[in-house]
Order: sequence, then structure tokens, then C-alpha cells
Amino acid sequence: MSVSLSLDHKVALITGGSRGIGAATVRMFAAAGARVMFNYEKSRERAQTLVKEIGEDRCATVACNLAEVPNAAGLVAATVTKFGRLDVLVANHGIWESKDVPIDEMTDAQWRRTLAINVDGVFALIKHSVAHMKKQGKSGHIVLVSSTAGQRGEAFHCDYAASKGALISMVKGLSTELARDGIHVNCVAPGWVETDMSIPALNDPKSRPAIFATIPLGRVAKPEEIAAPILFLCTPQAGFITGEVFNVNGGAVLAG
Repeated sequence: MSVSLSLDHKVALITGGSRGIGAATVRMFAAAGARVMFNYEKSRERAQTLVKEIGEDRCATVACNLAEVPNAAGLVAATVTKFGRLDVLVANHGIWESKDVPIDEMTDAQWRRTLAINVDGVFALIKHSVAHMKKQGKSGHIVLVSSTAGQRGEAFHCDYAASKGALISMVKGLSTELARDGIHVNCVAPGWVETDMSIPALNDPKSRPAIFATIPLGRVAKPEEIAAPILFLCTPQAGFITGEVFNVNGGAVLAG
């Protein structure tokens, strides 16, 4: 018996898809047979290169700043207009301030911006995606990308930790709410991953040893090692999984 992770005839919307985990996920979903829409905020050249690599008949991109909640509706609508339906939402986008900021020094602006992008934008995407999924029938998959910080917190980054913890709570509640509609809602919680966002901390001679000391496997993840579990959760092989936190962290968080 052969087993393949296939998303043939499915349409996926992947946010933050121009680089890092997002780009790896776009490539993997396309390789599994899905047609993919992804957004970018600033990396226009990277986004266009990725579309050309996969093929314009299978992949499309649009500039969209998800810090502005109303923009989510347009992004979902653009996906449906381009590919005719929406089967999968992967909310991968997010921001993390690499500089340590004590709570008594954190600005209101930093707090609001992190929550606006990491939580409010995800809420709006889910809201409009679910509306389309319900119209299509009883099926759909939503995967939110959280973090180890959402489970155990992260000193000097309480804005990020709070936002990623909120996503886990959303998954728990929405998985129950949407089960009757055949919509699976899960979460992938990465630890440290080699991406543009984390490179400054990983290359810092002060923070690097402390980071690696928390990872039993002794290394950080590659983006593809996060994309693969995301793909799995959207396939028929994961048909009895919903409301779960899939930890991908090299053993850094041993309870989720």
C-alpha cells in the first residue's frame, strides 16, 4: 500500500508566504497538488519569483498588510476569485521584535502592533474563510501557526507570547464550534526556526548559546520541517485530528 499526502483539487490561502516558513509551505502545498494563493507585505520580488517557480496557473500572490483587519476580507475574496473556492487557510504571518523589551519599557504602540497583526488579522482571516467554507459544504481545514512562546511564555517578549497563546485558545474553541461544519482547526507550534525573523537572535553571540541550550536536539528547525506538519494536518490522513497543538520544537516544550 502506498500513501501520499495529496491536496489535489484543493485551494489553499497561506499568509506570509513570500519567505521562511510561509514560502516552504507554499512550495510543499503546490507539490502536493494544491492551488495556492499567498500574501506578502514588503517582499514583492521574492513573492513574484516564487509564483514563477511554481507556475501562474497553480500559484498567485497579492500584497496585503494584515495589520489592517478589513484587508483580510479582500485577501480571502481574491483567493476565491482567482481559484474558484477555498479549502484551506494557513495563518502563518506574524511579527516578533528581536530586541528584548522589559514590560515596564514596552510601548503601547509595540503592544498594539503585535496584537493587531498576530491576533486581529488572524481573527479576520478565519471569519471570512469560514464563511466561504460553509457555503461550499461540510469541509475545510484551518491551521494557525503559534509558537513555543504561546505555551511557556517568553521573557521580555510578552506581546509576542500573548499573541501566540491567543491563537492556541482560538484553536481550542473554534475546533469545537466548527466540527459540525466539517471544518478542522489545528495549530502547529514551532520552536526556533532558521528564518529571516530569527536570524538576528540566532547569530548574536550572547543569545545563541542560551537558545541552543533549550533545544534537546541541539539545532534549530529548517522551514520545511514546519511546513510538512502543516501539510499533514490538511490531508485526509489527519481526518480525525482537530483542536490539537502539533509541537515541532526539537523537544524544547515536552508538553503542549
